[in-house]
Amino acid sequence: KIKLRYWFAAVYLATNHKKGISSYQLARDLDIEQKTAWFMLHRIREMMKDNSQDKLRNIVEVDESYIGGKNKNRHESKKVKNAQGRSAKDKTAIVGMVERGGKVKAYKIEDTKSQSLNPAIHENIKLGATIVTDEWGGYNSIKKHYNHYIVKHNAGEYVSGDAHTNTIEGFWSLLKRGIIGIYHNVSEKHLDRYCSEFAYRYNSREMLDVERFGMMLTHSEGRLKYNDLTAQ
Repeated sequence: KIKLRYWFAAVYLATNHKKGISSYQLARDLDIEQKTAWFMLHRIREMMKDNSQDKLRNIVEVDESYIGGKNKNRHESKKVKNAQGRSAKDKTAIVGMVERGGKVKAYKIEDTKSQSLNPAIHENIKLGATIVTDEWGGYNSIKKHYNHYIVKHNAGEYVSGDAHTNTIEGFWSLLKRGIIGIYHNVSEKHLDRYCSEFAYRYNSREMLDVERFGMMLTHSEGRLKYNDLTAQ
């Protein structure tokens, strides 16, 4: 029931705002209800998912991160016990992989243990590629199938020759600044779509705005129903 010209405007704004656009801002820009704008944006994010089977190759940086805020900043009544460090009790784990000079892939994972990280790496990175990570133990077993270089952040090492994770950490900065500054809070249920949104803009960073808009229209297949989006 939403007119096509509103969809075109929403797609253009969602794909070309560098840090994203909130449903409240989109509602004001298009003069529509906020709930309608929220639904439109999630349907657009759904189309931003990378469904290609192309795997990353050459030199690939891999890193894990968390979305969900710091436990120390919460009110005493809302703090979660034993949630320090890499605990996922109060946060959601995500993994990111970026090919040097190429594409990034990022999505939600259950935790940062090897049984979660290894399938993600094998699914997205070509066997025999060179992978650069930090010293987290969840990556120890990937050396069986990849050339694995480790940057020891805990020892104050951030670059060792060509080995560094600065590129993927730069992407995390874009994602987290967008969430904090534009969306303020995202639910675990919808986090994958936000990862897809920021990865889409990163992967089309060398395109003109109109080219990015046109590519988005070629992805407009499938259907995400409101009831499925809001289901518990």
